[in-house]
Amino acid sequence: MIIASGRPYQVHVLRILPGEDVRTTLEKWCSDRTMEAAAIVSSVGSVSKAKIRFGGRTEGTLVEGDLEVCALSGTLSRYGMHLHISVADADGRTIGGHLLAGTVVRTTLEIVVQEVGGLRLLRKQDDRTGYLELFPEPIVP
Repeated sequence: MIIASGRPYQVHVLRILPGEDVRTTLEKWCSDRTMEAAAIVSSVGSVSKAKIRFGGRTEGTLVEGDLEVCALSGTLSRYGMHLHISVADADGRTIGGHLLAGTVVRTTLEIVVQEVGGLRLLRKQDDRTGYLELFPEPIVP
């Protein structure tokens, strides 16, 4: 287990607008603010396209339609992010997985982000998994 402790810091309320790419917008927001560590605590809205990578797959799948965002969760920083999304179609069928670039807001996407002070959320290659994984570390003043 890898553990690092931080403290609650600022809470940010974001609204991603129609036509904007969710992942690209969040990456730019984190980069522009030199965000060290944060987590999504709440999200509601809709998307017209959801680009999702399912577990065990290497490519994403594009789902299109009037899709309600049922859940969006994950960790954010300027070093990278790990986000999962679940969306439901007009018949209530739900699908979810890793959120990829290409997920586009339909009407609105409201996201509440809790920044974590005293930490940075790094993404490094983990030889055990073969993926870029979370390596949280304390920020030493």
